[in-house]
Amino acid sequence: MEPITLEMLRHSASHVMAASVMKLFPGAKLAIGPAIDTGFYYDFDLPRNLTNEDLAKITELMRDEIKVRHKFERREISRNEALEIFADQPYKLELINELPEGETISLYQHDGFVDLCRGPHVPHTGYIKANALQLLSIAGAYWRGDEKRPMLQRIYGTLWNNKEELEAYLQHLEEIERRDHRRLGRELDLFSLHEDAGPGLVYWHPKGARIRSIVEDFWRKQHYAGGYDLVYTPHIGRSTLWETSGHLVTYRDGMYSPMDIDGQDYYIKPMNCPFHILIYQTQTRSYRDLPLRWAELGTVYRYERSGVLHGLLRVRGFTQDDAHIVCTPEQIEDEVLAVLRFSLRMWQSLGFTKIKPYLSTRPEKSLGEQAQWDQAIASLRTALEAEGLEYEVDEGGGAFYGPKIDLKVMDALGREWQMTTIQFDFNEPERFDMSYVGADGKNHRPYMVHRALLGSLERFFGVLIEHYAGAFPLWLSPVQAKIIPIADRHHDYAQQIARALAAAELRAEVDASGERMNAKIRTAQLNKIPYMLVIGDREADTRSVSVRLRSGEDLGAMVLDDFIARATSLVAQRNNTEL
Repeated sequence: MEPITLEMLRHSASHVMAASVMKLFPGAKLAIGPAIDTGFYYDFDLPRNLTNEDLAKITELMRDEIKVRHKFERREISRNEALEIFADQPYKLELINELPEGETISLYQHDGFVDLCRGPHVPHTGYIKANALQLLSIAGAYWRGDEKRPMLQRIYGTLWNNKEELEAYLQHLEEIERRDHRRLGRELDLFSLHEDAGPGLVYWHPKGARIRSIVEDFWRKQHYAGGYDLVYTPHIGRSTLWETSGHLVTYRDGMYSPMDIDGQDYYIKPMNCPFHILIYQTQTRSYRDLPLRWAELGTVYRYERSGVLHGLLRVRGFTQDDAHIVCTPEQIEDEVLAVLRFSLRMWQSLGFTKIKPYLSTRPEKSLGEQAQWDQAIASLRTALEAEGLEYEVDEGGGAFYGPKIDLKVMDALGREWQMTTIQFDFNEPERFDMSYVGADGKNHRPYMVHRALLGSLERFFGVLIEHYAGAFPLWLSPVQAKIIPIADRHHDYAQQIARALAAAELRAEVDASGERMNAKIRTAQLNKIPYMLVIGDREADTRSVSVRLRSGEDLGAMVLDDFIARATSLVAQRNNTEL
């Protein structure tokens, strides 16, 4: 008997769930039901939309099956038998007809329920612990992920080894929900998405735009200090540009339809790199000019299917913090190390300290000479090892045009997010015939490295919101202090404080509403404003403020100048933990 694994338990639970759905809806059409990292799901074609009440009924039916301890029995059958058994199951028939000739076809049965399946499964349903099982949600899912195919109903469930593990996971889900950037974006008035105006396009509200501006200013300053120059490029380019770059061949499905301008096809840009190459080619470059480090906050547009759009994390229009480094082969090792260090430093400054690198090497189908690949991979390894970083190697996982390092950052919940990419490109320099004049007076092909640090500002902002649960560090908070006058007679002093904070480049607002003081404090806390400065007669007389934190902690009275000194010091340090 095989060892019982959690994956095996979850796969078996998906069959038990499908059997229960069939009891509730005898005419249901079954699609697929795999185990996943946190549980399982199954897709169904049903006569009506499921409700939460249905989930409760399905759960009860599953518990009944678990109690009875029905055996899972495996049987191998011929193609004709399979077609006969699943004659009334069109989705199963499609899967069967796609199986290669001669491939073993197996099914599993328990309590009269039969499913097409490779297995393995637990010996009987009793191995599944009912108190470690919970059905979570209902979602729509296109058959085979194709928007042109039927929309099915997917039931998600979770299953663990015991009740304690289940409860821990459910608490984790609650924390994920509390930090959901889509909800916080609405509650904190940071951004919005408008389906009627175009899905996957982000509208930055004043407070969200303020944070973006702070991040962009920091980004620009750090790039200039790191030896980069900034460029700006157009949003559209003629079709000949995208033919030269190869995007019309390799990336056409991700590009929007062309616009006819003066009888020529123009495409809105999905990437910035061809434009940077055109700038490079405006003059003859010498080895003495290299390396060139050019960065751009360039807005690009890529077609994503509506079914995969997700808040800020998957959009159709986004601003990519692109950079391209053009250098000689002799410079490449130093440049890769410098860009790796720069990326790590930027992420740490933003409060992400747990970062895991992944090195992707040459795939089977690729461009470029082996010597180039060897040197590029060696430079990536050397950079990772020079920083003492533990990394995973994805053998053959590089793009066809070059190897890369991906940096995944871990957020406050321990989730990894793919953000920074340091990517070699042997393709574009060849396609655009890039060259520089070497010390020997001859033309040579430069090396080019793509680097996206934050990835995109939209996706980065979504991760940032969830990492901090909307309670941004002081230096990033759109409003750093809410000034709360206790009575109308304190409004003049409140305005004086606001002017003093503005002079110190601190962002503050006066709550001049007619609400009571405690209600004003509560509103400021819900808006996750770092400081609440409460002022009454005593504060006005002594030019002080009574300081409260969004956590509820009361710091008591503080001379205004001392508060300003405290806050400006934390901002200058870009302190991500203290107030």
